[in-house]
Amino acid sequence: MMENPPELAQTIGLIDAVAYAGATWDWHRLHYDPAYTAERGLDSPVVDGQMLGALLARQVLDHLGPSAFLRTLDFRLKSMVSVGETVRCTAETASSEETDGGVLVTFDQRMTVDGRSIIDGARAQVFVPSAAPRALLNRLYGHSGRGGAGNGAPAEPGAVKRL
Repeated sequence: MMENPPELAQTIGLIDAVAYAGATWDWHRLHYDPAYTAERGLDSPVVDGQMLGALLARQVLDHLGPSAFLRTLDFRLKSMVSVGETVRCTAETASSEETDGGVLVTFDQRMTVDGRSIIDGARAQVFVPSAAPRALLNRLYGHSGRGGAGNGAPAEPGAVKRL
């Protein structure tokens, strides 16, 4: 059985919430406007639930490396997360099975804030192709792998950024 991913701890600040709103075109003031949320009796803006799902995905994808693909992610929120709080994601490897062309790994995940359950019973399935990681990156980015931008410059270890 594969080892479990390390815990992911992330404090979600107002700048993070605004950046996520811009990336997803979700401009509801509930997610970034302290005055708006105060008028509604909330202490601070509320983190978008999709952003919490993205953190669960990041935890397992970072663990399995750049050639891994998220196949499914199922979760249900039990509680809100306020901007400024630190979420903690934990995961256990539920199974891993060889399939045609790679390995399918299933994780059971949880998320808490100061011991309060935010997500419990999340499940992620990640496919890791058996192709060599360099060959996969070359195919995805359409270059020879000699440089981060296809410019012939030497690539730094870890220079490929997850999109």
